[in-house]
Amino acid sequence: MRRLWIFIGTRPVGNAVQMGSLSLAAAMLLASLLVGCQCQRKLPSSPQQAEFNRVYSGAVSRTTENIYSFSYTSRAGQVDAIRVFASADSKDLHYPVIFVVRQQKGVLSWQVPLALRGLYQRTYKYQEVSRTLCPLEPEEEELSAEHSLFIDVASMAPANVHYQLLVTWAKHFTLETGETFNFSATPSQPQYFLYTFPVRVNSVVIRVEAEQAHPCTVVSVQDIVCPVYDLDHNVEFIGVYQSMTKQAAITVQRKDFPDGKFYIVFVVRPEDYACGGSFTTEEGKGNSSHTGEHRKDLRITVVPAVSESVYIHATLLSFLIFLMFYGGALLVTFTQYACAHRCTSADGVCGPDDEGANMVAAFHPIDSSGTEEGGYGAIEESSCRTPASHSSTPQDTARCRSYSDSSAEEDSDFDPVHNFDMNKDVARTKTFLYVSDLARKDSKSIRKKYQVYFWNILTISVFYALPVIQLVITYQTVVNVTGNQDICYYNFLCAHPLGVLSAFNNILSNAGYIMLGFLFLLIVLQRDMTYRRALEVKDIYATECGIPKHFGLFYAMAVALMMEGVLSACYHVCPNYSNFQFDTSFLYMIAGLCMLKLYQTRHPDINPRAYAVYAIFALVIFLAVLGVIFGKNATWFWILFSAVHVIASLALSTHIYYMGRLKIDVGVFKRIALVLYTDFIQQCNGPQYMDRMVLLILGNLVNWSFAIFGLILRPKDFASYLLGIFICNLLLYLAFYIIMKLRSLEKIRPIPSFCIIATAVLWAAALYFFFQNLTSWEETPAESRELNRDCSLLHFFDDHDIWHFLSATAMFFSFLVLLTLDDDLEFVRRDRILVF
Repeated sequence: MRRLWIFIGTRPVGNAVQMGSLSLAAAMLLASLLVGCQCQRKLPSSPQQAEFNRVYSGAVSRTTENIYSFSYTSRAGQVDAIRVFASADSKDLHYPVIFVVRQQKGVLSWQVPLALRGLYQRTYKYQEVSRTLCPLEPEEEELSAEHSLFIDVASMAPANVHYQLLVTWAKHFTLETGETFNFSATPSQPQYFLYTFPVRVNSVVIRVEAEQAHPCTVVSVQDIVCPVYDLDHNVEFIGVYQSMTKQAAITVQRKDFPDGKFYIVFVVRPEDYACGGSFTTEEGKGNSSHTGEHRKDLRITVVPAVSESVYIHATLLSFLIFLMFYGGALLVTFTQYACAHRCTSADGVCGPDDEGANMVAAFHPIDSSGTEEGGYGAIEESSCRTPASHSSTPQDTARCRSYSDSSAEEDSDFDPVHNFDMNKDVARTKTFLYVSDLARKDSKSIRKKYQVYFWNILTISVFYALPVIQLVITYQTVVNVTGNQDICYYNFLCAHPLGVLSAFNNILSNAGYIMLGFLFLLIVLQRDMTYRRALEVKDIYATECGIPKHFGLFYAMAVALMMEGVLSACYHVCPNYSNFQFDTSFLYMIAGLCMLKLYQTRHPDINPRAYAVYAIFALVIFLAVLGVIFGKNATWFWILFSAVHVIASLALSTHIYYMGRLKIDVGVFKRIALVLYTDFIQQCNGPQYMDRMVLLILGNLVNWSFAIFGLILRPKDFASYLLGIFICNLLLYLAFYIIMKLRSLEKIRPIPSFCIIATAVLWAAALYFFFQNLTSWEETPAESRELNRDCSLLHFFDDHDIWHFLSATAMFFSFLVLLTLDDDLEFVRRDRILVF
């Protein structure tokens, strides 16, 4: 219908006759226009009284429109919603049928066919539309109220367009707590329901389920305002919303809705692309009936969320469990102190018995008298005496010590041993190496070198953590402001909010990393202080016996464990594709530091500098980022990564086999081939270091298998794949170390034995829960929610939280294994401790 607006006015003129003639002409023109309009359009004299639950059919065109009037009564305390169904036989978007619903507090309109937009300007037409109108309630002082509803039906089509109209009362508009309700929705027939908080319930969980993954659906929680945004193009304007395929869950708190009630809106999208589906192949095709392929059958249940007491109990129990480890550490320390005090009370000194002191030497493959006379690392029999012969003269003590007290040597960056490079070349080519052969550098300078690991990782942690914290706070703020819960990949069936945090339980479960990391730091500090005191009194057992003690790497491991807790908590503030590396960066570093410490135990003079090690860790993290970005489909990346992996394995194996004496450069592989040809083909010699060769062959087989596996199967979770490489290498090296220790007839004391068993059990349990995938940021948010599961511990923690608890404890015991594994060698001379 075309309308013409005419503005009539006057302006002062000098002649009254002219004004009168102009007014008369304007009146005649207006009368002729009104007559013309009445001839072109026939308007109804009054609205047609209509009834609920009755189908009205009619036709409209450019010259005809219909108005229906409905009257109803609302009662206090009762909320009734009206559902309007409309359809038309017109498929022409240029001349749709317009339905306008006028209520007391608002106007709602739509057209049939309804046109919904998809990606790339695709248009989907729907011939049937149904909408729920905003319910009206009587004022507080009224028991009931009369309301009127008008529905205008019009079209600008030149010919009649037939339509049908049905107005009914919406069934089950109000949802009850704990009751399941089944319903259906389509893109043109959205649904929404009202929920009111029961008394003494401050938080509820809306659980929605569907049998079929598609079509893609949006679940929205909106305040009680009109109009309700229930179409695909406006459902994201207000409230909290998330997309879903088979299931969704939204936690709603009373504090966000002061009136204690809200709407739950369901909108089916015309396309499934947002939920991981494919595009519709035929442009312009849409759902044309109530039973089309884009109908979604849904099931909704609103249940109370956990109470405040559950929050308190879960938090207290979490801290109490880890505080028990502090108590256990104090008990073990007190027991060891009591044993030492009881030992010294008898004869003034505590040391090994004669049998234990000579056991390792008796079964060494060379004579128990030690190395050849004058050989490198040779120590006289007066070193590391048994308790009966502990007393020694100052000359003996000075002769036994291999470190220097000179402050000049301590502050120097140079090796205090003259011609050391030449000497260590000779020492490291011996068939049977002992710790004394690889502990020839000044102990104080070496201690300083290892302390750099601690200070470097402390600096890295500060610079790494600050921007991470700032970023995740921004993420959480965006989620809270926009209401878009597709940004973060939570386990929504077990996400318990607290304050501004959406999943407090996932953050709380990381407390174990921080508390146990700090406890390990205290244990290392206590051992370090004890060792320093022994050095100050020039204890012969500290200077000449046992594994040389350098605690810098242990301090670095403790800081890395604490930072893993901090960054894992930051990641779980809003886990998604953009911040995945926060959760894994320090895991790579922990695995690398553990392998480095295990190697350093019997190779104290060979370890690389801290700067080079952390640079390698940075390269690993960079590869992890590239793997997540390009690892899904890029063949070139997997070829590049596999090649780098294999080459790095060979280079590292060469460095370990020759104990750092083979120069690593572009010609290293040529020299390796020359050595293999000379030793194995020309001279038919076997490997000089058989044990090391076996370990390196196994290690290379494992790493090459990982490289082939990645190249062929291309796992989706590249971060976990890379972490698996580190963990497998660490476990392989640890197993080799323990086997070689037992093969050398060394003992494993009760405490490290208990730690080894606890580590194995805890890692097995932790990995079980780790592989219980509850989310996947490699999929769409809706597909990730298909993996969501209920809480499994205290109705508060899910499987991934249990992984946090168990893995933190497993790492703590793993660190204790490395710290205490060689305690049995405290009173064994270093020239009797084999290197492997």
